[in-house]
Amino acid sequence: MSMKTVFITGADRGVGFALSRIFAENGWRVFAGKFLDYWKELDELKKQFPETVELIPLNVGSTQSVQEAAKTVSQKTDTVDVLVNCAGISRGEGEEAFRQIVNVNAVGAMRMVEAFLPLMQKGEKRLCFVSSEAGSITVAHRKGEAPYYPMSKSALNMAVKLMFNELRPKGYSFRLYHPGWVNSYMGGDVKSTRGKYEPEQAAMPAFKQFTGHRDWEDALVMTDVENQAWPF
Repeated sequence: MSMKTVFITGADRGVGFALSRIFAENGWRVFAGKFLDYWKELDELKKQFPETVELIPLNVGSTQSVQEAAKTVSQKTDTVDVLVNCAGISRGEGEEAFRQIVNVNAVGAMRMVEAFLPLMQKGEKRLCFVSSEAGSITVAHRKGEAPYYPMSKSALNMAVKLMFNELRPKGYSFRLYHPGWVNSYMGGDVKSTRGKYEPEQAAMPAFKQFTGHRDWEDALVMTDVENQAWPF
């Protein structure tokens, strides 16, 4: 039985890094998108799994970088079974910050899918997206803060729905995941301490959902760490 392959964006730290480790520990070949040259956790993971973890330079906010990453991976394998879109940013003020947040959080995932579809044709065809309740219009409750992050996640959710409409009939399956309030680095290089979950706690149920089968693949549902459905 051949080894399954996953590509993970935003793999430097947080949930993306935790997912990279879990996939590697479970015998997957992991292509980890590396954005932060100065952040060394991925380098240590590579040392632990030298044969199965590969670090791929990646900035999902750049079409050129995404295309180069897909080209690099295509030279190493002809199949990617699972694509995990985990890269995200959340902080900033003004129009430029808004453009950057949407560019990374929503458009970045679209770039990745477009670039990696040729590599997924012969694989498991599983497309995974880390979203948030912040993007749910139905349960929107936030106020008194910059709307850029919630707006970017709403855009992501819509993009995933449109991709689902197009690609589900072609055999692709989808996972839209809300990890909960995680102690992450999305606001910068300092890890948040106010969250409900550590990255590893959010990553394990994500791994199970991203790799597991559902009887209801023809429905797009956003699920959380307890596998409960959320409106989006």
